[in-house]
Formats: sequence, structure tokens, C-alpha cells
Amino acid sequence: MSYYVHPTAIVDEGAKIGEGTKIWHFSHVMPGVVIGKNCNFGQNVFVANGVILGDNVKVQNNVSLYEGVICDDDVFLGPSMVFTNVNNPRSGVNRKGEYLKTRVGNGATIGANATIVCGHNIGKFAFIGAGAVVTKNVPDYALMVGNPARQKGWMSEFGEKLEFDENGNATCPGNGETYCLLPDKTVVKNENGK
Repeated sequence: MSYYVHPTAIVDEGAKIGEGTKIWHFSHVMPGVVIGKNCNFGQNVFVANGVILGDNVKVQNNVSLYEGVICDDDVFLGPSMVFTNVNNPRSGVNRKGEYLKTRVGNGATIGANATIVCGHNIGKFAFIGAGAVVTKNVPDYALMVGNPARQKGWMSEFGEKLEFDENGNATCPGNGETYCLLPDKTVVKNENGK
């Protein structure tokens, strides 16, 4: 086996798990799950059928990933953050055919105790603050905080807040890479990075 499963974890037959992935205490991975290389699952993580995770995804303690969730490479899911998969759940109404997809883009971070309401996509390198409740799509590089989550700025790929000047240019204080804020309110990293 090219991945590690703690003796208290359960990985159902049929799950596809990439090389170097580690699944820790009391976690459960159902069949029909696809997990990339070098992922890490903290304790008490649940991964439902149909979930797809890219490479190097970090899932902290007490996170449940329900059917319809797709995470691209290098995503960070903070402790006890929550995904939903039905907009209007009722115990007495079977809505298994109504699961809505949620995609988390490459390099995005979702903070501890945040909630992602299903059917909304999180852009690449977006940063969802701890405890935020996301009820709409999130642009690439956006910093989202609060309930409901509102955009409070932009983040670099390095995970630092960007401060744009009057010309729409910003430099990441962590690694010196430069970014542009375009007139349509989207952010792009300069191709040469500097």
C-alpha cells in the first residue's frame, strides 16, 4: 500500500487513494471517493461517495466532505469547517437526488468552523476566514469573512493580504510576487511573478 491508514480509520473497498496520502484516527472514507497524492486527513474526517480531492489537500480534524464536493490541488480545509449538500433539508423528505455541487479551487483555504452552503464555488487561492458562512460564489484570490461572508480584500497565493495601489498593483509581502486588480474586479498574478 502506497498510502497510510491509521488502524482506527475505515477505508471502504473501492476508494481510490493516491500515493503518500495519510488518513488518521477515526476517519471514514467511503467507496467511490477519489483522493489525490500526498493528502492528509486529521482525526474524525468523513468522506462520502463521489467526493473528489486533488493532490496535497489538507483536511483538518472533524471535517465532513459530502457528495458533490470537489477540491482541486493544494486546498486547506480548517478544523470543523462544514460543507452542506442540500439547500432545503428535511428529515421526512428524501432529497438525495438534489445534491448540489461545490467546487473549491486550487490553493484555496477554508478556515476553522466556516460553513460552505452547497452549490457555490470557491475560487482559486481564495481565503475563507474562520467562522465565515459562504452563501454565494467566491472569486479567485478573494478574502471572505463574516456571516453571511462578505469580501474584505484580496489574498496572494502565498496567503498574505494584498494592498492595491491607485494603479491596481500589489506586491505580496511574503514573497514579493506582484498582482494586478483589473477593471472588472478580478485579480491576476503577473506572469513573471515580480
